[in-house]
Amino acid sequence: MNLLGTSIIGFSRSQSTTPCGHAVNPATGEALAPQILAASASEVETAVQLAAGAFAAYSSLTGKQRGGFLRAIATRIEAIAEDIAARGPLETGLPEARLRGETGRTTGQLRLFASLIEEGSWVDARIERAQPDRPPVPKPDLRSMHVPLGPVAVFCASNFPLAFSVAGGDTASALAAGCPVVVVAHHSHPGLAEMVGNAIVEAARETGMPEGVFSLLFGGGRSVGQAVVKHPAIQAVGFTGSRAGGTALMASAAARPQPIPVYAEMSSINPLVILPGALAKGEEALAEAFYASLTMGVGQFCTNPGLVFLTEGSGDAFLAKLQSLVESGAPGTMLNAGICKAYQEAAAAIGSIAGVETLARSANACGHGQSAPVAFLVSARDFVSNHALQAEMFGPATLIVRGSIGEITAAIAALEGQLTATLHATQEELAANPALVTALRNRCGRLLFGGFPTGVEVCSSMVHGGPFPSTSDGRSTSVGTMAIHRFTRPAAWQNFPDAALPAELQDANPLGIKRTE
Repeated sequence: MNLLGTSIIGFSRSQSTTPCGHAVNPATGEALAPQILAASASEVETAVQLAAGAFAAYSSLTGKQRGGFLRAIATRIEAIAEDIAARGPLETGLPEARLRGETGRTTGQLRLFASLIEEGSWVDARIERAQPDRPPVPKPDLRSMHVPLGPVAVFCASNFPLAFSVAGGDTASALAAGCPVVVVAHHSHPGLAEMVGNAIVEAARETGMPEGVFSLLFGGGRSVGQAVVKHPAIQAVGFTGSRAGGTALMASAAARPQPIPVYAEMSSINPLVILPGALAKGEEALAEAFYASLTMGVGQFCTNPGLVFLTEGSGDAFLAKLQSLVESGAPGTMLNAGICKAYQEAAAAIGSIAGVETLARSANACGHGQSAPVAFLVSARDFVSNHALQAEMFGPATLIVRGSIGEITAAIAALEGQLTATLHATQEELAANPALVTALRNRCGRLLFGGFPTGVEVCSSMVHGGPFPSTSDGRSTSVGTMAIHRFTRPAAWQNFPDAALPAELQDANPLGIKRTE
């Protein structure tokens, strides 16, 4: 690993000498080489201008050509899998197995998008042929399809240093759509960012992509990131991170002379409802499965279940088992010092609210950069009366709410938007409580019957989005092939000569794609 700590500007390296920190090992506090150098204002400008210049050539490539680029990126990332496995745990505190798994997910979704655009039907081609003799007025020839927006800014996530970062889902879907990408690296894992960035540039050169199809900028979201979002050439933004960060980008994008969409994945507490019929099948086993989901990744997944609803008079054995698990729960190293501090402050704030009882807290001491599980208990009445109880505790903490079915349904209807919602019940309880099911569906992007929300399948039917503030636009997804449409817009051609139409819309259908006609 020959890491330089410098930004990638098209096919060149930054010449900046302005330091902006180091990667830090969250388990030890040790600063990791190399020093990271922030891109200069002129380099940010160059990166965006290169992206703008590459757009015409890149967006006009065939799906097969762009697919070849995505496949080449995946191959290049696989070639550095050992380096990723070595550097990743040092920067993130995540275990090697997690980094290897995430490497596979990253390359898998790149190939998934490659297959999508190579087949071609994703453009949703629609053809209405002319009827010149139609009374009372002739019908024109109209044909439409999705076209790419233009250069896209992508912000890396702290909690998924590969799958939601430099070559993650936002980048993969934007490149698949035909949009050049300017990536803003996350300060927590700059070494991984540089390694993957190098792989993308190598793949771009290998497949003959135009310079500017990809750039990687160091320097942080507040300075470099804001400059990128405000640049008039950028046409959309992909972001995964905090609610404060996402809303700041939304404000900047909305304040531009030409406002642009920001697809921000932000806070979610992922409510889970457990009805008596499900508890009757085994409360202790259910508590064990829930605890595993709660503490997976030290609670630093966007889908950890931070809120549980139980009906009054039920779940005593579930709570007793959960209490035992939490009290003996091992601390875990969090992604960085800022996330660790924020988690501890958020959990302390929830625990101090009137009516909230601490059900259990880990008895084990935390080491450097570590946090431990905690579970709180509150009545449905107190939960509904205090909006602060909906705050996300980004870590291994959960709030248990007990009330009647009516109170639970009302509480769910009053929730902010969520990425997921889960219902554990029998089929009879499901049929008997349609209002509860509807309330859950209205507040989330993915509704689960049984199981737990951690673990997001990357496939064509996945929806990883939801009403605000889980995402800035609940009509979109950041996982799965539907994500490509965040970076496209519909366009129509009226009365165009057949030879001048895109291949997807020509009469002969030379690409052989599925069309509506």
